[in-house]
Amino acid sequence: MKRPARFLAASLIALCLPALGMPSAALAADRPGDPAYQGRSAVPARNGMAATAQPLATQAAVDILRAGGSAVDAAIAANAVLGLVEPTGNGIGGDLFALVWDPGTRKVVGLDASGFAPARLDVKALRKRNPGGLMNPWGMDAVTVPGAVAGWEALHSRYGRLPLSKVLEPAIRIAREGFPLTPVIARGWAGNVRRFEENRAAIQAAGHAFSLYAPSGSAPREGQIFTNPDLAATLEAIATGGAGAFYRGAFARDLEGHFRSHGRTLSAGDLAAMKAEWVEPISAPYRDVRLWQIPPATQGLATLQIARLVERFPMADLLEADRLHVLVEAKKLAFADRARYLADPRRVKVPVGALLDDAYIARRAAMIDMDRALPDDVPPGDPEEHSDTTYLATADSRGMMVSLIQSNYRGMGSGVVIPRKDPVENGRGTWGFMLQNRGAQFSLDPKAANRIEPGKRPFHTIIPGMITRGDEPFLAFGVMGGTMQPQGQVQVMVNLVDLGLNLQAAGDAPRVRHLGSPDPGEGRETTPGIFLESHIGAETRAALRARGHQILETHQDVGGYQAVMWDSANRIWWGATEARKDGMALGY
Repeated sequence: MKRPARFLAASLIALCLPALGMPSAALAADRPGDPAYQGRSAVPARNGMAATAQPLATQAAVDILRAGGSAVDAAIAANAVLGLVEPTGNGIGGDLFALVWDPGTRKVVGLDASGFAPARLDVKALRKRNPGGLMNPWGMDAVTVPGAVAGWEALHSRYGRLPLSKVLEPAIRIAREGFPLTPVIARGWAGNVRRFEENRAAIQAAGHAFSLYAPSGSAPREGQIFTNPDLAATLEAIATGGAGAFYRGAFARDLEGHFRSHGRTLSAGDLAAMKAEWVEPISAPYRDVRLWQIPPATQGLATLQIARLVERFPMADLLEADRLHVLVEAKKLAFADRARYLADPRRVKVPVGALLDDAYIARRAAMIDMDRALPDDVPPGDPEEHSDTTYLATADSRGMMVSLIQSNYRGMGSGVVIPRKDPVENGRGTWGFMLQNRGAQFSLDPKAANRIEPGKRPFHTIIPGMITRGDEPFLAFGVMGGTMQPQGQVQVMVNLVDLGLNLQAAGDAPRVRHLGSPDPGEGRETTPGIFLESHIGAETRAALRARGHQILETHQDVGGYQAVMWDSANRIWWGATEARKDGMALGY
């Protein structure tokens, strides 16, 4: 199948529509020649490209590219800015994964910068504090070692071209000078502050979170200027002292003291042990392209399973209801295996090859009945081998592409903000960021593959995606949003490869999200059923109901898409960011 050739754009400057938090269809004006749901044009550029969830982060990335930085430098710069301007989805208190197209070796390489549970964790005491059998996402028990800064160091050491101080300068400057909140992020910020208040009793020393993120007593509003001098000082220390300043300096000392004062065991020693790991990506063919993912403990394996299942159906020829039915059923099957098998491969054997084996995929695909929906809790197979996140993509003039995803897990994270023993001038007495609650993804079931153990990494939902065609890079892309990520990535790929949509339309196209599958850590997703965006019509809805699908009427998050694509015919980059978010794609 030939690559879609039609990618429209008006100029090198991204057309950033107001982000109203609605489905793309509600935002789209008449665009003759484009699908009705497409909200803007994709963006072309000759030399470099960045697509992120916030315009200031995109601008920082492009400025770094213009200054001679690599795509990795640009990605780190954008990620640092996003941790400031979009703390609702990421920050240096969280973890990071990346896929990089290395033009020197002409290979996709992967980086796992995820942290682990405390080495001296008392699991028995932890279970007593969580009597319901599920990890509480609020407070210190849910905190694992943050890996993002270790990820920056690994990426920059291998692929950086500019000094780290230059790369982090935009984030440091914006943190001091302040920035106006964008609409979608402002709403998420207010929601997080509200949930912190509702769960205040579970968050140790919760006042630090409120002083940092609600300094006037409430969350900052859309358009309001927010500064974070505490974070500026922390980033300056990293800029001059590298990851060691973060993992083996004053922050580590203050963190250990704060956790010890509340009877918890995360320590400076745990932080000092944090190392990002270069990993061999896993991949699977789909039509004439190959989809690449980070290996377990991420859910990238589930994404590949969904793609392999879907590939067995003629997606380009199916009616919309049939196409959505296949996507939902494939997700159910893959997520059953996801709940059973995915965990930290350093501790548990994960049968990656068996779960992607042709014969196994064929057996699972045969379970998809085009006339009847599978149950939401379909059991896992037996292979024969006995929200919130930010995503960004960058590319540079040398041909490097970066697909990077970073998250604090649920929203802003655990609610735990570390107080600074030596406060900075005009600061708020903190280190300027919140610690992740990724530990809530562990299972408390002692028989589960993803059971919590000292020093173990939890199952991870965040997954960067990359697609190659032959021996050429094609696409760096991602879809934010927890369990939506594997579903969203495959839907975007089907839109591009099977339906021939352009890069922008592939992300703006209405999505389906299935909920109700078993989960590796939390027992089960929320209310079972499928959510369909508003552009999906009544006839399709009726056809899906007739097959036994329960249609959810309450709005569900369907993720946030960014993408950078290499156009080998014209030898240019294309960028896209969907209208569901505040983001922007920009090149030069």
